[in-house]
Amino acid sequence: QVQLVESGGGLVQAGDSLRLSCAASGRTFSSAAMGWFRQAPGKERKFVATINWSGGSTYYADSVKGRFTISRDNAKNTVYLQMNSLKPEDTAVYYCAARPDTTYSWDYWGQGTQVTVSS
Repeated sequence: QVQLVESGGGLVQAGDSLRLSCAASGRTFSSAAMGWFRQAPGKERKFVATINWSGGSTYYADSVKGRFTISRDNAKNTVYLQMNSLKPEDTAVYYCAARPDTTYSWDYWGQGTQVTVSS
């Protein structure tokens, strides 16, 4: 079991930066791939970024590539999403998710944190 709690969202202006954190509990965190997803009002949840268990491999959606950086600290059981050069279209609820190496599916989700970017 993995429990995930996101934090760090807020209201910012276009061009600003934010860092989201996702604190995980549960002994499978260090062996799980972690990801960030987002859901804008009235739209489907979409993939943003993912990082493998060691932090050595990352992958981003084209819409955030070059602006967002995902990282993790396994000693702190935390995954981060550094978001720079924010745009109004980045406005969404951001969710952290865990993909255990036993199932290879996004089995665990946080409750989400709101990010609002004003123009």
